[in-house]
Amino acid sequence: MDAPLIDPFARAITYLRVSVTDRCDFRCVYCMSENMTFLPKNELLTLEELDRICSTFVGMGVEKLRITGGEPLVRRDIMNFFRSMTRHLDNGALKELTVTTNGSQLERFADDLWNAGVRRINISLDTRDEQKFADITRWGRLPQVLRGIDAAQKAGMRVKINTVALKGFNEDELLSLTEWCAERDMDLTWIEVMPMGDIGNENRLDQYWPLKDLRTSLADHYTLTDLPESTGGPARYVRLEETGQKIGFITPLTHNFCESCNRVRLTCTGELFMCLGQEDNADLRSALRNHPDTDEPLEVAIRNAIALKPKGHDFDYSRQRLDGQMSRHMSHTGG
Repeated sequence: MDAPLIDPFARAITYLRVSVTDRCDFRCVYCMSENMTFLPKNELLTLEELDRICSTFVGMGVEKLRITGGEPLVRRDIMNFFRSMTRHLDNGALKELTVTTNGSQLERFADDLWNAGVRRINISLDTRDEQKFADITRWGRLPQVLRGIDAAQKAGMRVKINTVALKGFNEDELLSLTEWCAERDMDLTWIEVMPMGDIGNENRLDQYWPLKDLRTSLADHYTLTDLPESTGGPARYVRLEETGQKIGFITPLTHNFCESCNRVRLTCTGELFMCLGQEDNADLRSALRNHPDTDEPLEVAIRNAIALKPKGHDFDYSRQRLDGQMSRHMSHTGG
């Protein structure tokens, strides 16, 4: 059981993304409907169960752990989980513990996250216009998020801003967002809107702004140099020579980025998704709860799941239809 996690395409699995809750204090229009029905709390893994699964993965070679949601920082007592994961950083088994957040709770938790070993954080922000922010998040308040970004930087964390590219919404903020991030020494990654879950009356085809068009617009104002670096994930990076900052592009709908995928995703209910863009999953909760005194069945379940990891996803917006659309919400799988 000490062998590394290798999938059928010889990719080593060293990165686990974990959704600790499907709940969120925002209702972003491309992510969920306004009147969401969330999972019953008794279906969610307990913090102790999350610890056990994550620790098992770390013992099997996972070196990077990203905590997501929903909004992970709205989960009650979540800092206890972060503090528990610190032991894997201290002994060197875990190389990085990081978070993706909407920033709403960072003013409260930035120092605690730093003390738990979080050194980098991704913050979702699609606009710096207060009214537009209220419209896109439905329930969000921009000043609260900006204070959270301040708190994260003050605590010492490296901040990356994640921005979903939305046609007709933030196209006009391409340059101002870029300049704002440069002024604050923050990297910026643009993400194509993904076809996941029911979002009510919104139309994702109307929202879709291809990043090839965004990049072309960016190149009209800056000198872009492609960077060879890859984290094994979906982002492709350029450096803006005029500012020195790094800009990422996540293009699941116009480019299959799976050839070096090193990650799997654990939901808040204990399902392991081997690919964000596929419905196949493995039930780890049963292996966990049916065998409270040994982790061996859990390890077997994990290895069996990795053996089924597909080569790539099926997202496609071509021909003006939502091919590859996933029924589950991103908040369940983990952003």
